[in-house]
Amino acid sequence: MAILHFRSIERRRTARAALSVNVVAYGEKENGEKFKFWARTVSVSAHGGVMELNAVLDAGQVFSIRNEFNMRKAAGRVVSVRRDKAGQVHAAFEFLEGGEKFWSMVFPAAGAKPLRRLLPRPLEAVSK
Repeated sequence: MAILHFRSIERRRTARAALSVNVVAYGEKENGEKFKFWARTVSVSAHGGVMELNAVLDAGQVFSIRNEFNMRKAAGRVVSVRRDKAGQVHAAFEFLEGGEKFWSMVFPAAGAKPLRRLLPRPLEAVSK
C-alpha cells in the first residue's frame, strides 16, 4: 500500500495572508438571540478568513462582518470552530457575498505559483 504525502495537493481557492484586522461580527442566532462582538483576524483570504472570538458561534452560523479599517461590510458563514492550545476560540469563515474587496488587498489568482525568489550567491573565497 502506497503512502501519500500529506502536502500533496493544495486545496485552497486563494492563498492566505497572515493579517490582523479588527472586525465586528453581528447577527442573529437560530433561537432569535442577537449577537454583536469585536474580533481580530488571524489570517485572511479572498474568500474568507479566520478570526479569534470571545464568544462561541456554531458552524454554519450566518452573520454579518464589518472591517473596522475600511468600514466595508459583507455577509459570512462560519465553516469551523476550533480552540488552540491557549484556549482561544478560532472561527474559520467564508464570505457569502460582498467579499471581493473586503480586505483592501489583492490576492494572487487561483492556482498561481509563487514568484521565484533570487538569492544572492555566496562570495567567492578571496585568494591569499
